[in-house]
This record gives sequence, structure tokens and C-alpha cells, in this order.
Amino acid sequence: MIHFKLISRIVSVGFSVLFAGSFSFSQQSIQAAIDAFSSNAYFANASISFEAMDCATGQVLAAKNPSLALPPASTTKLFSTATAFQLLGKNYAPQTRIYLDGELTKDGVLNGNLWIRGGGDVALGSRYYNGDGRESEFMEKWVDTLVKLGIKKINGAVVADASEFGYEGAPDGWNWGDMGNYYGAGASGLPIYDNMLRYHFQVGAKSGTKTTFLGTTPSVEGLKYVNYIQTGGSGDNSYIYGAPYSMDRFGTGTLGAGLGRFTVKGSLPDPELTFSQEFTRVLKAKGVEVKETALSARNLTIVSASTRYAAMKLFFTYKGKTLNSIAWWTNMKSVNLFAEEVLCWIGYGTSGNGSVDNSISRMMNYWSGKINTIGLYITDGSGLSRSNAISANHFCEMLKYMSTAKEFDAFYATLPVAGVSGTLSSVCKNQPAEGKIHAKSGTMKRIKAYSGYAETKSGKKICFSLIINNFNCSSEYTVEQMEKVFNAIVLSE
Repeated sequence: MIHFKLISRIVSVGFSVLFAGSFSFSQQSIQAAIDAFSSNAYFANASISFEAMDCATGQVLAAKNPSLALPPASTTKLFSTATAFQLLGKNYAPQTRIYLDGELTKDGVLNGNLWIRGGGDVALGSRYYNGDGRESEFMEKWVDTLVKLGIKKINGAVVADASEFGYEGAPDGWNWGDMGNYYGAGASGLPIYDNMLRYHFQVGAKSGTKTTFLGTTPSVEGLKYVNYIQTGGSGDNSYIYGAPYSMDRFGTGTLGAGLGRFTVKGSLPDPELTFSQEFTRVLKAKGVEVKETALSARNLTIVSASTRYAAMKLFFTYKGKTLNSIAWWTNMKSVNLFAEEVLCWIGYGTSGNGSVDNSISRMMNYWSGKINTIGLYITDGSGLSRSNAISANHFCEMLKYMSTAKEFDAFYATLPVAGVSGTLSSVCKNQPAEGKIHAKSGTMKRIKAYSGYAETKSGKKICFSLIINNFNCSSEYTVEQMEKVFNAIVLSE
């Protein structure tokens, strides 16, 4: 058997000869670079789609299977954010509204329920906007506002309502192994704490022993967790399993010996219900009596939202973070939940229906006629779904369109920069493409993809997309070979 490192060295030498030096790419065409990439022995069984296009003219500069539609992992987020920018505008911000369903007496008693109507504000209690231990501060401020407005007691319940975003739980194509983990948290009309549930363990000093489960943050009423996580290996190799809205969860895998107290991040089973429970807890902690148990709209038989809220009193409205801010985290740090919420904003912001199906339909309708959508299949907002099928040409046509669109500057600012920022901070570091590539990365098991813009040495703006599925080597080695293509684009005339 030929050793992997030996083959890697042979291939590297081949590339050095091809390019006559580490970075003498200017003498080579982009097409030569992608042809060399595609002929790599480790990619013999892989599917590759590539295209590089002049943003100004639309001229295709190089291509390899440009119409081959593949699952592109997180580069799917480009379609979600670009569509939202175009249809909603960078200043779009979701609103969370609190309604009174009953009479508020002069002495501060609400004889009825207090409803929280969600608009998909994903920043509520998010770790990206709140420091550790400060996640619930937004609820404390809301309760302070309610008290100032005269509420001292609720002779009813807090009802959390996420219904206008639907209850799909997870988009089509998500794997069972993803949904219980933090990166597999689905969108909700009332997200809270990044829809994340933290599992706390005490890890032993010796391998082969079972870890001790200590509890969760937040505390979820009715959660049934079974622990199979062992002490062993190094670091965190544990996984949480469980379906959306199911309170049954179990953990498998290992946690490295000697980690001591350790936290594993999973997805929150029912964000809507947890929101109601957490808000009820904060109300009581602030001295507001709540008579009934926290409720969620999903478990109630209720009329349509428009009919329901027409009979209630809007008490106050909270405006969330803007699309501009959320999209930055979505693309720069590749936050799956944010991408799923942004997708649902598209449907909710344009029609009042934030379900995944409606939002995808409106996204596809927007691009139909603007780009060639034949063979374009998008089933989620983040790219976690392996049912997505997007070609390099789909990406390039969309990126070219965005380059002259009204919200391009805002969209462009969300993209990581090669060798500088976000998920591209280590890509093309100290290479010609450093600082010249603004793109989104995508990574899943046996999938690697990059789509975005390149600035050439002659001043041209090139849109490009490179997607590879089922390579027979490490992801790190694959990226090294992709970097050679990126450098060739930047150094092209």
C-alpha cells in the first residue's frame, strides 16, 4: 500500500512543476488550475462543479461540470441571505409582541392570559449578543416594562406563540445524527438561547468509565435524558440524539478523561414551550404572580393568528436585531440557526407565513427569471440538508446578479475574507489570494465548497464557485488543492 504522505508529496511536486514555482500562477490559466485539481488521484471518484465568471460581462472564464448540481453544505447560506437582503432590505428587523387576552384591572391584575407572539427574533438570549450568564436579561427588561405598565398579577398563563413560522421542526433532508446537536437546531417563531440546550457532565479521570449527567441549562420540564456517554479518547466526541418536539433525548460517544465538569451543546426540544416556561420563571422571580402553568400555542386548539389577535390588546412591541446584523453572523461564522431563521423571515416578511415551505417557495419565485433555476433544489436555509442541489453555475449567476443589486454592499460585507476573517481566516494565508477572496465556505462529511468573489491583479471582480463531493482524502488536503485554484483566479489577467 502506498503511504498517504508519499502520494501527497508526489501530487504536490506535480503541482510545483505545473506552476513552475509555488506562486507563479500568472503564467497559468484558471482553466489549467481547475483541470489539474480535477485530475488529482484523490478526486477520481468525486463529483466536482466549478465556474468562474466575470461579474461585469458575464463571460465564463473557466468551468468544470458547471451545471452539475450538488449538495454544497453551508454555501447554501448565500442564497438565504442574498434573497432576504433583496426582498426585505438590510434594515428589516423582526418584532416580538405581547398581548393581553383578558381585562387588566386598576390594581394590576390580568384576568386572563398573557400571549407572546413571535416574529423569529433569533437574537433573543443568543450567545452572539449576550455574555455568559446574561442570556435572560432581555426577559428581565420585558418584565420590568410590564410592571411599569401596571401588571402585578396574572390570573391565567403565559402563552408562547410561534405558530406563524409553522412547526416543521427540521427541514427536509436533515440527518437524525444532526437534529439533537446544537448545529441541528431548527428555526422557530420564538427562538430562545440559540435554541440550544446545554448538557452538563462530570467526566472521570480514567477511560472506560461512564460520565455523570448533572443536568441541563435551561432546565426543561419533562425532559427524559438517558446517558450513554463514556470517558475516553480526547476532547469532545459525544453526540446528542433526539427529534424536534420530543422530550426523549440520549447521549452517546466519549468525553476525554480528565475534562472534569464539561458541557455538551444540544438542540432545544421545544423552543416555544421553553420560552413560555422561562418567561414565567422570570415573572415570578420579579414578584409577578402567575396562576397557571406555562403554555405553548402548539398544544392548544386555536383559531388563525389574525382572528386570534384581533380580539386581544397589544400591550407592547420589541424590535429585534436587523437582517444586516444577523446575516453577518450567518455568513461570517456560518451559524446554521441564524440561516434557518433568515430563510423563514423571507416568507414571514413578505406574506405573514414564515413556514419553511412557504419561505423556500418565495425564494425560488424571486430567482426564477433572474437566473437559470433549472436543476436548482433548495430545501433549507443553512445547507445542513443533503437534499440541496446547487451547481457552480447557479451560484455564479446569483452572485453576478447580486454584484449590481441594491443591497450588494450589505451582502458583500457579510462574506469572510481569505486569510483574514471568519471561516476563511486560515484559507490562502500568506498566499496571493489572501485578502482578495470574499466568499462563503461549506463543509460536511465528504463535502467541501467555496462560493463568492475574487479580485484579480488587473482589477476585475470574478464570481466563482467550487464544490466537491466524495473526495478520498482529508478535508485539509482538499482545501490545500482548492487554494491553488483560488490563487490562479486572483493572479489571472
